Amino acid sequence: MERIVGGKYKLGRKIGSGSFGEIHLATHVDTFEIVAVKIENNKTKHPQLFYEAKLYNILQGGSGIPNIKWSGIDGEDNILVMDLLGPSLEDLFVYCGRKFSLKTVLLLADQMITRIEYVHSKGFLHRDIKPDNFLMGLGRKANQVYIIDFGLAKRYRDSTTNRHIPYRENKNLTGTARYASCNTHLGIEQSRRDDLESLGYVLLYFLRGSLPWQGLKAATKKQKYDKICEKKLSTPIEVLCKSHPVEFASYFHYCHSLTFDQRPDYGFLKRLFRDLFSREGYEFDYIFDWTILKYQQAQKNKTQPRVSPAPGEGNSRATAMDVDKHQGNHASYSAETTERMRLGNAGSPGIRMQFKPQVPAGRNLSLENPLQKNFVSNTDMPSASSSHASMSKQKASKAVLPAESTTFSHANGDKVGPSIADLVTIFMTHLVMFYLALDMGFASFLYGGQQFLQMYEDDHVDQL
Repeated sequence: MERIVGGKYKLGRKIGSGSFGEIHLATHVDTFEIVAVKIENNKTKHPQLFYEAKLYNILQGGSGIPNIKWSGIDGEDNILVMDLLGPSLEDLFVYCGRKFSLKTVLLLADQMITRIEYVHSKGFLHRDIKPDNFLMGLGRKANQVYIIDFGLAKRYRDSTTNRHIPYRENKNLTGTARYASCNTHLGIEQSRRDDLESLGYVLLYFLRGSLPWQGLKAATKKQKYDKICEKKLSTPIEVLCKSHPVEFASYFHYCHSLTFDQRPDYGFLKRLFRDLFSREGYEFDYIFDWTILKYQQAQKNKTQPRVSPAPGEGNSRATAMDVDKHQGNHASYSAETTERMRLGNAGSPGIRMQFKPQVPAGRNLSLENPLQKNFVSNTDMPSASSSHASMSKQKASKAVLPAESTTFSHANGDKVGPSIADLVTIFMTHLVMFYLALDMGFASFLYGGQQFLQMYEDDHVDQL
């Protein structure tokens, strides 16, 4: 018998699980909207779903925050119904050969700093910043980075008095050891500076492909965390950031300069990376590492006859080296090719996939880009992030942030519509990526579910 939760959501197949319970797909019985449903037995020893639902409700309305559809008790279960989102950054990192180009990292960094800034503005620390906890949207929101999983979040400021929590030591490690800040390893109470330092390790992970303290072996988890701490503390920032732009070392030095209760200058950190983006000559074109791979695969599928490969032939999938050729060497596509890529990633309103009843608009894997050579204003970004005082007049005329919108507009202002052939290409690309997402289990990463694609068993520490 089909189960209906919240009086209107028909439960579908399980797409993930974890210590909290299970995650299922569900369909609204009237509108046929596809959503994600998090289920936790209300007899569990340490229930957390109601706390997480309360925090999501506090954060509602912010860019990159999943919408809560319904939360409550259904039978013996606590239920949280939320937006269905796309792949996590860890998923996309694996898809791209476990390395991102500098351009993609800079585009991600701007949105990720903005998400953390918003959470902090509401009086909370995330305390588990990692690639699995940042997801891409779907359809018209496919260009937007979402921050999820607030199971370890904590208030750092009293909601009544607005006073900062006191400095404390001898705290147990909370979060993920691989990305934890140095002070967290040393047992110091976490504050805003620690979320940002963790983000720095995530960005270096994307650029380098791995961090020096990954894969360490030990007899017990405590010994392993001690080894990670020792390696992290003994690795100078300049060594960690070697062969990468100096801005990344500057980011870490700034985070380490912050006092326990000091408010970070989020705008400064974003300008640091925006200026680098401008100097590198990158363009705001919706073309990211996974965009290139997806486009190349779609083109190959379209042009090659459907025959089985000859014995001994390898997979013809594009590699990270192909990405480097386009991103690292500033190679450019023709205007027509670039336009096809853009259209294939811009959530075209005219393209909808059929999945029994209607599914929301095109499921693609593109990312909202917060940096652009030809500026338009960004009305959704905090005022601190729109300051460009450090840029020269010449660069300021070339590099301005676009609004956090998901509609695509051409640089020259002309309304150029896709042809029938373009629409077919876009549809097929979305369809291929939709089934790829199902095949790889992208959906199971939603909202803190079991991360079965994660390469290591290590690093996650429960709140103690």
